[in-house]
Amino acid sequence: MIVTIIGEHCEDIFIYGDTPRLSPEAPIPVFIPKVVKTNNGMSGNVADNIKSIEPNYKIIQFHQTKKITKTRYVDDKSNHMFLRIDDGESNIDKFNLNISTTNTIVNSDIVIVSDYNKGFLNLELIEEIGKLSKLSILDSKRELTKEVVNSFTFVKLNQVESEKNNKLIDCKNIIVTLGSKGCRYGDKIFESPSPKETIDVSGAGDTFTSSFILKYFETNDTNKSIIYANEMASIVVSKRGVVTPY
Repeated sequence: MIVTIIGEHCEDIFIYGDTPRLSPEAPIPVFIPKVVKTNNGMSGNVADNIKSIEPNYKIIQFHQTKKITKTRYVDDKSNHMFLRIDDGESNIDKFNLNISTTNTIVNSDIVIVSDYNKGFLNLELIEEIGKLSKLSILDSKRELTKEVVNSFTFVKLNQVESEKNNKLIDCKNIIVTLGSKGCRYGDKIFESPSPKETIDVSGAGDTFTSSFILKYFETNDTNKSIIYANEMASIVVSKRGVVTPY
């Protein structure tokens, strides 16, 4: 099976440390770094989730060449994030939809577009990718059109993104994730199983998108796939950092 993932890629950096006192210069914590952890983020985290769930599937990735980093400074004891610094998002090269990339999309069993709206994709490219794909899902951070949404099998939005795209209320293929409340598909709410403890929600949307489309490919059943995706997302939010279910 071939899964093609298209979208911006980043390196997630988590710097965990202690905050034992306030600064004498200003009423802010003094942060003392202890441990640095790095992992793939954005579309890279989607790929890692696919590998975690279906390690035998072939994964093809298309992403920008310029490196993006997201560096988080986190209190080691409480997991409270003090600061996130994003770098490398300017002047991103654009995806080239040529004969080679078109053939890859057409011949893929699953196509996932992880669109962070940083410049690698635009609405025209996204719509064309959707039209070329057999089975596809779009996870986007931008304002979409009905033409784009209808070109994909499914579109996954979070609650804020859904409100930004409220003109698409008539589109029947949109899944809206609602955080700890689960997700909404059509008029139905699918409750999420409660994790033992919600520690970190970073990357949970990537896990939902990946696990949902993998289960749908296997079952062709939207309800079962949503339930499974909720289960996988509940696993990762109970762990620290950007992680995969397994």
